[in-house]
Amino acid sequence: MIEKAVCQAQPFIKWAGGKGQLLSTFREFYPQSLITGKITRYVEPFVGGGAVLFDVLQSFPVEEAVIIDINRDLINTYRAVRDHVDRLISLLEDMEHKYLAQDMDARKMTFYNIRKAFNSRKVGANQVDIEKASQFIFLNKTCFNGLYRVNKYGGFNVPFGDYKNPTICDTENLTAVSALLEKVKIICGDFRRALNYTGSETFVYLDPPYRPLNTTSCFTSYNKQEFSDDDQVALAKFFRQLHDTGALLMLSNSDPRNVDPSDNFFDELYKDFNIYRIQAKRAINSKGDGRGPLSEILVTNFRSGTDEAN
Repeated sequence: MIEKAVCQAQPFIKWAGGKGQLLSTFREFYPQSLITGKITRYVEPFVGGGAVLFDVLQSFPVEEAVIIDINRDLINTYRAVRDHVDRLISLLEDMEHKYLAQDMDARKMTFYNIRKAFNSRKVGANQVDIEKASQFIFLNKTCFNGLYRVNKYGGFNVPFGDYKNPTICDTENLTAVSALLEKVKIICGDFRRALNYTGSETFVYLDPPYRPLNTTSCFTSYNKQEFSDDDQVALAKFFRQLHDTGALLMLSNSDPRNVDPSDNFFDELYKDFNIYRIQAKRAINSKGDGRGPLSEILVTNFRSGTDEAN
């Protein structure tokens, strides 16, 4: 039985495009009914690292939440943290103890052996594989820059990261996350499944793979399938469907005007809604001088800080 969490739950994995640095800005845009308790359900169809999920559940009186992601390994790990945290922690503690006792050459060999084992284990959409979840977290903590990237066959292919003292098992945080996830329904599937859980007392946050600003900034390979411009168009149509249910919606994406002031791709897609431009800093970039501030777009179907719908 999981004891009551004694610390504030934080994302337990690093994820490209994670929103931890933007939470203070996002709070200025949350709907008023989330603050007053009129919103009873939170839905996130692209959960990723879950920074906004954890912020909403720990800051506002939401009764339940639904998270969805098409990445089976990610969803498997969320389920393992929620339902089998003690066993997961035991596996991670053992992995951390053995890994930190090795020299760098041995660590590198261990990393690639675990990566190979991880890629060879297949997990079903409704299964929980605790060992694979432990491998997922291990690789996230020890791979280069904490990236998650797969090849066209779906195999994790991020190289070794030579960190001196990585924290592979954060027992306190994993326990806090597990307790928080008790009221969360965890679904493996396409973002469209969110339609089954929306209504007038629902707040939905959508954080899809961002549209690349250029050919070197494409981090959309979280799955075998790329998230193309056609997918962005389909998502905009789905945003309209969600709007018609009476749900309050917020969506993030890249701002193409960073590189082309005349690129109105998202301004056209979401012209019937509110489009805000906020400042963000690149969370993952191989070049240190490429981590400067950029604008991102935030789309809502309500006025910032209110419940005034379009």
